[in-house]
Amino acid sequence: MEHQGMRSPLGRAVGLGSAKEGVEHWWRQRLTALALVPLALWFVVSLLAHVGGGYDLTVAWLGRPVPAILMIVLIAVTFYHAALGVQVVVEEYGHLRRAARRRGRLIYAASLQDRRP
Repeated sequence: MEHQGMRSPLGRAVGLGSAKEGVEHWWRQRLTALALVPLALWFVVSLLAHVGGGYDLTVAWLGRPVPAILMIVLIAVTFYHAALGVQVVVEEYGHLRRAARRRGRLIYAASLQDRRP
């Protein structure tokens, strides 16, 4: 068997995993971040518009279709973006490969995603 110190960087990297999903993951993070900008602005402006209105006014506002749908989209995109970010942290900084995969699966289960790491 060849000594590890004599192997090229490519030789040491072969078999360590695929890099096929890196670009897709990067784009998903950027797209969700981009989607969160107008959604967060809408949320902040809406909250400021309802300051002092009370609980009943807020419930009535969220009971209308457009604010309810936008709020659901805001929450869903926020959790998906967070799951993508946490996945990167787990994969990059998880020192035990098996434990990192286990944590990744727990993160996906908690965020109700159907893709497995």
